[in-house]
Amino acid sequence: MSCLCVGRGGGGVVRVGGGFDLRVEPWIPVRLATGETVWLGLCELFTRAHEIEDLQVPVPPAAAGLMRILASLTARVAADGDEFLDDPGVGENIDEWHGLRDRVLKAGRFDPKAVDAYFAREDLEGRFDLFHPERPFLQDPRLRAECVDAKGAPNASGVNKLVMGRPTGINGAVLFGHFTDIAPVPIPAAEAAWHLIAQLYYGPSGQCTPRRITAERAGSTDAAPLRKSVSYFPWAPDLFSTLVLAVPSPQVEADWETDDACPWEAEALNEPLGPVPAVTWPGGMLTGRFRHAALLVPSPDGRTVCDAYLTWATHEKPQQIRDPYQVLDPRRDGEFQPREADGARALWRDLDSLLLKDSRDSSRRPPALEHLPRWLLPQLRVRAYGFDQDGQQKDSVWYQATTPPVLRWQEENDTAMAHHVKRCHAMAEQTGDRLDYAARIAWKIATDANTDLSPTAKVRLDARKPGPWAAAAMTRYWPAAETAFWQLTRTGQATEQVARPFVDAALTALDDALGQANRADIRVARARQRARGLLLALLRPAPATA
Repeated sequence: MSCLCVGRGGGGVVRVGGGFDLRVEPWIPVRLATGETVWLGLCELFTRAHEIEDLQVPVPPAAAGLMRILASLTARVAADGDEFLDDPGVGENIDEWHGLRDRVLKAGRFDPKAVDAYFAREDLEGRFDLFHPERPFLQDPRLRAECVDAKGAPNASGVNKLVMGRPTGINGAVLFGHFTDIAPVPIPAAEAAWHLIAQLYYGPSGQCTPRRITAERAGSTDAAPLRKSVSYFPWAPDLFSTLVLAVPSPQVEADWETDDACPWEAEALNEPLGPVPAVTWPGGMLTGRFRHAALLVPSPDGRTVCDAYLTWATHEKPQQIRDPYQVLDPRRDGEFQPREADGARALWRDLDSLLLKDSRDSSRRPPALEHLPRWLLPQLRVRAYGFDQDGQQKDSVWYQATTPPVLRWQEENDTAMAHHVKRCHAMAEQTGDRLDYAARIAWKIATDANTDLSPTAKVRLDARKPGPWAAAAMTRYWPAAETAFWQLTRTGQATEQVARPFVDAALTALDDALGQANRADIRVARARQRARGLLLALLRPAPATA
């Protein structure tokens, strides 16, 4: 097969017969530089990447996984002459690799011939088909025979299990739409691809559809590699540059000398009972660490998915590898762990972790944000994709956020601003902690008749009875603190006076939480005065040390 992409730089689409071919079927929504939203297949997405401003995938965990898949594909098609970004020889010298990346970036677009050459490879024929009978994309066709009940009848998981956000089980809560397992609603094939990716990267641990390979029907799985995490990507004004920057540089932990293969490139399907293969660079580290196996069941016309199998892929211990898009936070034992997603935490509160160099006792920024081209820094933002989950089955909220162009403030490029951002964030967090404490103190004083009202008296708090004021105050404080933070960084110059805006925001939030109706109450008035004093104390100079 050849010439998948035709027309204006691959702008036309040639649809091949049968199945749902992700190379040419429109399944990825993007926003063009013109502002128009269009849906593209993989081939056209790469040939038109320089015309694309942003991805528009509405499911953030799917977008985070898709970015890793696209980064793997970018390494295969991004080249300067005969040198490709995934060439093992280039990885022997990291400076040479960065030089190659710079040359690719300055070319301004992917070579349509290189894109077409990859997607038209004979050994990949059918591998991008979502419903291929032997090698469906990122799926395992053996599940048809292995996921069966005691009588040998098919035992699928259900389409509701595939689609994140839908309730599962007969008694599942109906939250985002009236979907039940009694009358499951099929999902368009394009959207099914999103949720397939989301499940492979963020799927739960614990009980799953049993899979029989030996005499035993095992029915449990480990958590997916990105579960409950947040990913950070350098984000350029065009998708071409974003994808090139997303390709991780060769890392010590990954094997970049051994032949690298993504799941759709491997000669054979994985061996569920065999050892986990070594993590290779870049495809293996980005697309080869799945703990789940999946299989989609299409409708007769191949336009929708009406059922799905979701089960375990391996029970072997996973290979440890640093994900290139995650912040690592220190633990008490001196080790580091990926930062967990928090749906209540705004992206600006992570900026110091993305700008400052790594140190022994602080958070470590994602490798993908290291060694960025200095000439591109003024244009680069940060895109975050997070999924607030527990480690097993509970999903709370997913989110996507993008900063303004802040990577020009990285410590290597602008030390003063990097540390200014750190001071601003530290002051915001300190003020937030003080506001939470002050609001709890105020509630105790206002509602407990036995509390000593003298200004110097110690107030003992009951963690089980925090009162409503703290939560109300914090809800008001953080949006105001974000506004103050960006005002303090707007000029692009550091300043020493960072406390007052956050304290003012906290005082306003406290007043709003206490409300106007209770101002005449003497205990509320004294509680308010005590809480304000705790906040204003943050403006006093720190005592001099000998």
